Amino acid sequence: MKRHTTGYLFFVLLGEFLFVNVACAQPPAAVAPEVAKTDKKSQTPEKTERSYLRVDETEEGKSRALQTAIVQYVGKPGSPFAGQEVDLVGVVHIGQAEYYQELKKRLATYDTVLYELVAPDGTRIRPEDLEKRRSILASMQSGMKDMLNLEYQLEKIDYMATNFRHADMSPEEFAKDFNRRGDSIWKMGARMMGAGMATNAANGGEAGLLLALFSDDRARRMKQVMARQMVDIDTVTAGMSDENGEDTLIQGRNAKAFGILRDELEQGKKRVAVFYGAGHLLDMAKRLEKNFEMTYVKTEWLDGWDLTRN
Repeated sequence: MKRHTTGYLFFVLLGEFLFVNVACAQPPAAVAPEVAKTDKKSQTPEKTERSYLRVDETEEGKSRALQTAIVQYVGKPGSPFAGQEVDLVGVVHIGQAEYYQELKKRLATYDTVLYELVAPDGTRIRPEDLEKRRSILASMQSGMKDMLNLEYQLEKIDYMATNFRHADMSPEEFAKDFNRRGDSIWKMGARMMGAGMATNAANGGEAGLLLALFSDDRARRMKQVMARQMVDIDTVTAGMSDENGEDTLIQGRNAKAFGILRDELEQGKKRVAVFYGAGHLLDMAKRLEKNFEMTYVKTEWLDGWDLTRN
């Protein structure tokens, strides 16, 4: 039971933090919330600028909400994209209904929203397409939303909005990038699972998950346990990179997305959002600073999960 639960949690974390939204097409064989204003936590230099998922606590130190970041960057004076704004809009793929309502309202204000979806170039998701989703990960995500009394991102965000543009790998590109490196999603998954199990054994996290699973208020307790593990980026991403320090899930997909971002900015778009899983944002921020000559402006936080109720 213990090994089964650890493996299940690993795949849940992979989906919710590591950002894999997969379109309804068959995958390749090879493979109203409280909107937190910028506060003292988000003004902490460097450390918080590099934090894109956090557990917000009450004054008594109790878990209140799992929060995702919206991080604003602006092109430096004299740079190719001087004065143009790029916001990294982090997201978890299951969350409160009010969370997605707030995201929809904000995303409607951008010139372009670049969104993630491992699917053929230009794919749009219609509500009727969701019934055709066949991937294992999609089934797990749907099951977890019911267990935690949350909603599913693809069902709550309008991907047919006129300002939305697909900015992710196709299934063929996804598989090709793994094959190029002699890697696979299963090898990567095994590396990550091994690292996660070792960490759980060291910190006793498995016991907390099991207690939550069988508690009377299971949804609330499980959200609290999972939120704490999701924000531990070192644990969740351990083992993701291959022996050369490369990976497809973050670096490969981010490279594809930022090629499209460059195209949008070169067209003169003034405000662009990159709407991706929170785990992508650290690498994306580095790309904005190094390759796009952009500078950090501010971070805002949205409540994705209410950790005080079922």
